[in-house]
Amino acid sequence: MKEGRNKEIGLGSISLLLLMFGILFSFSWGNTEAFGDTILRFLGFSPWSNGDTGTHYTIIYSLIFFIPALILGHNYKSNFGAKWGRNLALIMIIPGLILVFYAII
Repeated sequence: MKEGRNKEIGLGSISLLLLMFGILFSFSWGNTEAFGDTILRFLGFSPWSNGDTGTHYTIIYSLIFFIPALILGHNYKSNFGAKWGRNLALIMIIPGLILVFYAII
């Protein structure tokens, strides 16, 4: 094994965890609603702006996980998983922002 290949677990590693939470919060599998919709309803919030239609707030709330994942992955590049967390968070943020701006316009 090459020297220097083992990276430490640190703050940058949290970017992978935040990324996974953001994905779990925003995606749905099969005919079920997104896990974030269930959480928002449990907390007493509506995941949609107009009942079951309109702007899907879950996408906006998932950015709360993706943006810190990007920042932590960028600031702590030498930690285990930071690069993956940063790059995948960036991939998730771009369509999320496009959808948010599309919903506003």
